[in-house]
Amino acid sequence: MPDADDVLGVLTEQIQSRFQMPIAELCRAVAAAPQAHPDATTIVRWHGLLTEAQQVLDRAEDALAEALAQHADTVPDGEFVELPEQVMQLADMVNIAHTVRAGRAMSLAHLLDPQAIGNRGSGTWRGAAPAARRGPALPTAAPSVPATAQAPVRGAAR
Repeated sequence: MPDADDVLGVLTEQIQSRFQMPIAELCRAVAAAPQAHPDATTIVRWHGLLTEAQQVLDRAEDALAEALAQHADTVPDGEFVELPEQVMQLADMVNIAHTVRAGRAMSLAHLLDPQAIGNRGSGTWRGAAPAARRGPALPTAAPSVPATAQAPVRGAAR
């Protein structure tokens, strides 16, 4: 199983394998003609979002590591001291950034999985339009009421 911190690298390799070109070249091709291959356009967009999330996570982790190192310098050895609020806020930022990155990675992995729901079927990866609907799934006209005598009420005396 790949290292969780290398999610971006693993997914980038899958994209390059899928489209048989380096990611930078794919990004240029999508920028030049975004309508030519809608799947590639969507995947490149999500790769950009994942890259951005990874950068935010890296910065948040660096800030937390620095704050923890500074705090460790002020604490005597072997003594337990509660972390300052600023350090706890940085830890929360790391958790949030990690969650965002994980969500974007899952979205991108879903888009790359040809067996995922929504990606199955003929033509899905070739940019085919969804099958046209033949008609409404349920009747859209009001049901007709027969013009007969009023039906007896249940539970009435016989």
